[in-house]
Amino acid sequence: MSNAKVLPLIEPAGGRGVVPCCPPLTERPMTADEAQTAARMFKALGDPVRLRLFSAVASHEGGEACVCDISDVGVSQPTVSHHLKKLKEAGLLTSERRGTWVYYRVEPSVLAGMGRLLMQSAA
Repeated sequence: MSNAKVLPLIEPAGGRGVVPCCPPLTERPMTADEAQTAARMFKALGDPVRLRLFSAVASHEGGEACVCDISDVGVSQPTVSHHLKKLKEAGLLTSERRGTWVYYRVEPSVLAGMGRLLMQSAA
């Protein structure tokens, strides 16, 4: 069992939808907490296998993918499971078990939050 703390990329905004964990990089310097959250996300995506898995889920028809459909990334099934777990711990994926299969999805708000973090703020 893992004791890793899941740091959210996004947080609820009092019913107004979601806001990213961090301001755009060009808006102001990040706080220590914001940097820790963003670093966890970038670290998770810094592995080529994880980036391929994240891309496979994000681009899959319907916005979710069965693990059985995305496992062909050149590593063993236990390694795929390990990488998917790391993506979940970073707050980048959510999952749901249906029978014997697990389905993964990237919440649209996660992609929006990532995009906002990397965009240039309006001057």
